[in-house]
Amino acid sequence: MFNTRRGALFAAVCSAGLALGLAAPASAETLAEAIALAYDSNPTLQAQRATQRALDENWVQARSGYRPQASAQGRVGYSEVRRPGGVDRNLNGIRDPEGRNLVESNSAIATLSLSQPLYTGGRVAATVSAAEADILTGRENLRRTESSVLQAVIQAYVDVRRDQEALRIRQENVGVLRRQLDESTARFDVGEITRTDVAQSEARLAAAQSLLTQAQAQLAISRAAYAALVGQNPGDLAPEPSLATLLPADVTQAFAAAEESNPQIRAAEYAQQASKARVAAAKAERMPTVGLNGSLGVNGSADPWERDLFGREVAASATVSVPLFTGGLTSSRIRAAMERNNADRIGVETARRSVMQSLTGAWNQLIASRSNITSTDEQVKASRIAAEGTRQEQQVGLRTTLDVLNAEQELRQAELAQVTARRDEYVAASLVLAQMGLLEGPNLVPTVTRYDPKANFGKLRVTWGWVPWEEPIAIVDGVTTPKTVEKPTARPVAAPN
Repeated sequence: MFNTRRGALFAAVCSAGLALGLAAPASAETLAEAIALAYDSNPTLQAQRATQRALDENWVQARSGYRPQASAQGRVGYSEVRRPGGVDRNLNGIRDPEGRNLVESNSAIATLSLSQPLYTGGRVAATVSAAEADILTGRENLRRTESSVLQAVIQAYVDVRRDQEALRIRQENVGVLRRQLDESTARFDVGEITRTDVAQSEARLAAAQSLLTQAQAQLAISRAAYAALVGQNPGDLAPEPSLATLLPADVTQAFAAAEESNPQIRAAEYAQQASKARVAAAKAERMPTVGLNGSLGVNGSADPWERDLFGREVAASATVSVPLFTGGLTSSRIRAAMERNNADRIGVETARRSVMQSLTGAWNQLIASRSNITSTDEQVKASRIAAEGTRQEQQVGLRTTLDVLNAEQELRQAELAQVTARRDEYVAASLVLAQMGLLEGPNLVPTVTRYDPKANFGKLRVTWGWVPWEEPIAIVDGVTTPKTVEKPTARPVAAPN
């Protein structure tokens, strides 16, 4: 696996210097295919999903506080005591050859203990509630990771397409300038122009070849970034689909969607619920606890084994424990938990402002990019007319070689600006969707099977160790404990065209 990935990345670097047509497959690769592949195999996303499954286990561990605990203990012992002197003080008639008394004994003890909590003062209920809020926080962090990965895939996809177009433009520029140099050389040979005109053509061709090399290097970098995210080298990439069906009509709708669905804001709100539950857990340390305890023990001589000589002890008790004085420890823990909750509550507003700032920047970048597309389209159209006119005017002696070179340079710059503007517009649109909380795999590609973190959590509802009477115990224990409230999930949206 590692060698395959390493080879893929190496191929991404090496193939960028080749002609694009040589590396292109028979059919175009689409953005939907790239997103689907990354959604299923991206290592960052896979690792976050595994982290979420591990976080689900916190709920099971918290619920174990309602369940019985059983333990078994066994001990086998042997002892030998030798006393000096010839008198048989133990009256057992045992003397060693040296005349000292010898006392030997052995024992076997086995104990089975069982405890069942009946009421924990809300300690376990608060811990369970905090675990539930932590799990919901983890799910939002998973959504945030997914959005980040998919936004990176989109950016890598359009970066490759931009750099492929830039390489094509640079290649055309080199070809045009080479023909211009040949023409200038021929005209110099017949005395129509000076050596200065030829030198200007040579200089522009050398600069264009340098820019072509830079374009090849940039394409190699973009291809490597794409391969790292998607898991395979980009081929002949098809034009990206429009995201217009996902975007809101105005920025006000974007803000409203972000308030409701942005994973960063939702994660901060769940974190605040978790710390609130931990405040309740700290306060529960002042409450009494009630539990049942039982034990069964047997003891006797292990050698020789005499069943009738073994004793048996059975004990059962109900225990009520009431904390009276902890030296201020409980009060200190309560104050600390409350301040952490205050920090988390402030963190919700911090997250909201950060998201609104990012969304505002992305939205304005989107508007500016759309304007740039219109401007660059007009610029390319005018520059193409100007370049063609300058070449024709040069043929009749109205323009110099430098005028033609400058017109060609302006045309190539306009074409590059046009490609960059379209790339920037698409990236800005994906950033807007990410801040709105809508940049998810199934929203972009409906055929993708959605990864549902609730499925794994559902499997843990009844696992090894579950007992039927833990539910009524949980109801009693959680009477005064704040419950975790899950926010509604974002509504499905139309897929891009």
